Amino acid sequence: MERRSFVHGAGLAGVLAAGVAPAVVHAQTALRWRLTSAFPKSLDTIYGASDTFAKKVKDMSGGKFEISVHAAGELVPTPGLVDAVQNGTVEMGHTAPYYYFGKNDAFALGCAVPFGLNSRQMTAWNYDGNGLKLMREFYSNYGFISFPMGNTGAQMGGWYRKEIKTVADMKGLKFRVGGFAGKVTSRLGAVSQNIPGGEIYQALEKGTIDAAEWVGPYDDLKLGFNKVAPIYHYPGWWEGGPQLDLYVNQKAYDGLSGEYKAIIESAAAYAHTEMQAKYDARNPGALRTLVANKTKLVPFPKPVLDAAFKEAMALYSEVSASNPAFKKIYDDYSKFRAESNLWFRFTEARFDSYMQSVKL
Repeated sequence: MERRSFVHGAGLAGVLAAGVAPAVVHAQTALRWRLTSAFPKSLDTIYGASDTFAKKVKDMSGGKFEISVHAAGELVPTPGLVDAVQNGTVEMGHTAPYYYFGKNDAFALGCAVPFGLNSRQMTAWNYDGNGLKLMREFYSNYGFISFPMGNTGAQMGGWYRKEIKTVADMKGLKFRVGGFAGKVTSRLGAVSQNIPGGEIYQALEKGTIDAAEWVGPYDDLKLGFNKVAPIYHYPGWWEGGPQLDLYVNQKAYDGLSGEYKAIIESAAAYAHTEMQAKYDARNPGALRTLVANKTKLVPFPKPVLDAAFKEAMALYSEVSASNPAFKKIYDDYSKFRAESNLWFRFTEARFDSYMQSVKL
């Protein structure tokens, strides 16, 4: 078979699987790629970012570059997403990087860590700081390149059968908490569990767990957590600005034309902005609905936040001492956080505090 017709007919995934090093794909070449999401279709905001991205890619390429989007489990289960992109089983994956901290704790820094950056700070660190450079350097060890593609904004602290009034109430709490945060809640005495989103409701209903966090009002209302746990704590101190990433197989990406690379970057940036906008626009109404249905909103007591902060900082020191990749990224991340919070203290925080204290 002629090389050109082989590349056109088999698609880039087939080329990679066959071990052929593809020539650069020209912009006029029709491409069909696959993207696996870490999320179910029912979560239209977080899963929907992938649909938005695929539509933008198709529109900007005049229909020549098409990406089919697949929900978690259709092609690849969420835990296998990194391996699938790395191996070229799929060309792309959209996920929360902290899901893979079991491979290396540094993955969490690409998404969110307890008492980390908020969403605007995370975007700033990536686009105008060293964040994207450092994370891509780390991800190169796994054979893919990353693009920021979504953020939920600060999340809620989850659903509880009983109110958390003191640090002692964390002892023995069977708590579904995702990602790296479980390392901190465990240090507070909780029994941390990482249960997939689709299984949380049943676990709460049956009493298998005592509490669970997911995202915030819009998604949590869809999943019905208020029906099985009445206390809604805030804030989600472990997710002040969790970023979602688009992972693209490096060989596949390297085989694209400059135009197609630019289209991917632009479409991901659009989806990144749109996701945050959707959460900011839809969470207020969902929160009103939850409160109208007898959800009890309760802030975490400051002593609980203080204890969690202390344990988080100790954890970062310990991990940095044994993990060079984590230390390299976290050193830059923590410096950026300190500088950014200095600025936000005088502007954003003061303005927000005042605006939220007046009646509009």
